[in-house]
Amino acid sequence: MRSLNIASTGMRAQQTNVDVISNNIANMNTTAFKRQRAEFQDLLYQQVSRPGTASGGDSMVPSGIQIGSGVRTGGVYRIIEQGSMMQTDNPLDLGIQGRGYFQVTLPSGDTAYTRDGSFQVSDQGELVTQDGYPVQPGITIPQEALAVTVSKTGEVQVTVAGDPQPQTVGQLELATFMNESGLEAQGGNLFLETAASGQPTVTAPGDPGVGILNQGFLESSNVNPVAEITALISAQRAYEMNSRVVKTADEMLATTSQMR
Repeated sequence: MRSLNIASTGMRAQQTNVDVISNNIANMNTTAFKRQRAEFQDLLYQQVSRPGTASGGDSMVPSGIQIGSGVRTGGVYRIIEQGSMMQTDNPLDLGIQGRGYFQVTLPSGDTAYTRDGSFQVSDQGELVTQDGYPVQPGITIPQEALAVTVSKTGEVQVTVAGDPQPQTVGQLELATFMNESGLEAQGGNLFLETAASGQPTVTAPGDPGVGILNQGFLESSNVNPVAEITALISAQRAYEMNSRVVKTADEMLATTSQMR
């Protein structure tokens, strides 16, 4: 009985759907988190009678008989939608308004990308992420700095004692990708370049097609709790309906086995 296998694929698909939704809800307060959506595709069909085949004389079968074999997860798509800006008043917090990713250097030497701009200063004065990864290009804040200012175009300036004129200590850059959804998530708000994402284009904030920086702000998650709860209820109902199909098919098989 095909329905057992078909319904089981539906249950597995809805389990994946619930996994994706639960991850979205869990990251409601994660800085710059982008929600995901599971996408599904129908499986192969058994062609009992192909549409358009001859049925005798000049007649042909108008629709045929095609029996589907269920559903599978086609992909989990990351929705690149701007999150709202949350004011923190921390001068080292930088929120990206628009497209772009900060570049950071991993311990392996590889470059990772993030929209989480909650930066700090290391013991050497370097601008680093919460995990201590240096921001590219390297920017060092002098120990005697009294204030740090980051312009919307990424220019980093500091004010030191005895000098009223701000000094420029670096220029932040943003990386953009042709297909942002193709980036590989690593956890820790970090992404890696893949063949699907394409190679990064690195430019200064504010350039055409690139976002700007907001000092003292962080981008919040773009998860909509109401929409996620609605999707969760829908997935639960779909899972229950597929399980009901399994139960019904089992009862039908039991009836068949009891026939004399």
